Amino acid sequence: MRVTSLAMLISTAASAATDAREDDRERRDAVRHAVEAGDVLPLSQILPRLRGRIAGDVTGIDIERQRGRWRYEFRVIGRDGRVLEVYVDARSGEIERIDEK
Repeated sequence: MRVTSLAMLISTAASAATDAREDDRERRDAVRHAVEAGDVLPLSQILPRLRGRIAGDVTGIDIERQRGRWRYEFRVIGRDGRVLEVYVDARSGEIERIDEK
């Protein structure tokens, strides 16, 4: 009984990992197509704008599509040590909001 349960658990975990990799691949493809279509500015254009407005070090970057719009989310550790979440419209490069964590 324990061996069967363990085998089922391992099988389920392996399946979930495969699904996660497939989701990541689909997400990367969607972002790449959005950049190619001009719906998303590449990081090489966004980062200099961000660094010009926010003093600190970027420690994390994510991009997601919400309500039909792409948005970058940057985690920044400010020069004063505060941790900031900076949300940037991926099409225009404009900072939408900054939250302190």
